[in-house]
Amino acid sequence: MASVTMEWESRFGRRLRVRDLYILSTVVKSGSMGKAARMLGMSQPAVSEAVANLEHLLRVRLLDRSPRGIEPTIYAAAILKRTVTVFDELKQGVRDIQGLADPTTGEVSIGYSSMIAATVVPKIIERFSEKYPRVVMHVDLVQAPTANYLPRLRDRTFDLILARLPMPLAEEHLEDELNIDFLFDDPLVVVAGARSRWARRRTVDLKELIEEPWILSPPKRWSYERVAEAFKACGLRMPATRLVTYSLDLRAKLVASGRFVTVVPRSVLQLGDSRPALKMLRVDMPTEPWPVTILTLKNRTISPTVRRFVDCAHEVAKLMVGKPATHTPVRRRSKVA
Repeated sequence: MASVTMEWESRFGRRLRVRDLYILSTVVKSGSMGKAARMLGMSQPAVSEAVANLEHLLRVRLLDRSPRGIEPTIYAAAILKRTVTVFDELKQGVRDIQGLADPTTGEVSIGYSSMIAATVVPKIIERFSEKYPRVVMHVDLVQAPTANYLPRLRDRTFDLILARLPMPLAEEHLEDELNIDFLFDDPLVVVAGARSRWARRRTVDLKELIEEPWILSPPKRWSYERVAEAFKACGLRMPATRLVTYSLDLRAKLVASGRFVTVVPRSVLQLGDSRPALKMLRVDMPTEPWPVTILTLKNRTISPTVRRFVDCAHEVAKLMVGKPATHTPVRRRSKVA
């Protein structure tokens, strides 16, 4: 091991230049020495010399000429695969320095799941923007299932993802690769229109709702399964589903009309735009934990700017915990495994 370390230091560590690796990468992308030279603002002999230095240092041929232009050898492909990470980490390092030098600037890329799009996400963004108005936020929807989150974090599409996670995770291996930062529990609650006949009731038995027109997510989704478990635990069949949709906005608008009932995360009644038109029903049904979380990649240091965003998310979460909804639901542990 000591000899390998000494060889690295003497042969590579002091002589391998990031600049030369970047030049090689540009040559491969452009397909010719001349195009690479123009892109880099260098002379073609200088580009050729940088590639030759790398070949001499690594003792392998890195480029082949073909009718299509210059192509990388298997050796060039191998080292360029690693340099993607090197360049990415250097870029992130520069951003970190900029964030430390001026904490009011920087960038952060945020992914979010559709089930929290209309509630806590806007509140967190609003709070962060007020505190750090010069930071640029790139915000986009990331589609479920949970397995889609990991590659979007790996390729740095997102620095973090705000998502609602059923626990424990169905994909156990994800816990080995993701940091799961708990914000607050956001259980499902049964809601009806504020002017419906159910809204005037102090309590509602679940069996009374079985013939009501329900709006639910598709079967095998987490919220659908929780409703199925609740009815089964009470010895009841599934209610009559009249509309199947992922859209929380559509559910809220239709339920507000007074005809339908559905389940929504409690935060919809705390923060959602349609909360005055909805009423939480006091229904005795299982409400398993459904936490809102922040996901980041393990073994990757987040930037100071991202850390400030996470801190703002926790500030909003503290407000959510103490913010009442229309009613406090009666909780009972599910008897169904």
